[in-house]
Amino acid sequence: MNNKILGNLGETIAENYLKKSGYNIVCKNFRCSIGEIDIIALNKDSLIFVEVKTRTSTKFGYPKEAVTYHKKNKIIKVAETFLAFNEKYTNHIFRFDVIEILVDPKTFKLNNINHIKDAFTR
Repeated sequence: MNNKILGNLGETIAENYLKKSGYNIVCKNFRCSIGEIDIIALNKDSLIFVEVKTRTSTKFGYPKEAVTYHKKNKIIKVAETFLAFNEKYTNHIFRFDVIEILVDPKTFKLNNINHIKDAFTR
């Protein structure tokens, strides 16, 4: 399975998990010239920018470890762009979450999901 398909699978798993946890999905794969945010969701008064990382093993580290300093800064800039185009959300509290997903390398079924709330700050 290539990385794009694996990433899409992880985003679908994360979206379903968020919905079951009471989040409302505002946008998936918001893109601008700077980059992309996987999922943007509302939970109560909070707007959450979610980075999803999916792996089939931890051989090269946990998925969350792929959210580097550079990646965090890029996500923050993309979030600022989203807010500039969606002023109705500017009064919301917002945070940045990471959802790490491990799937079985043979069946691609979910092995583990870890939702890291407020994973980094602006």
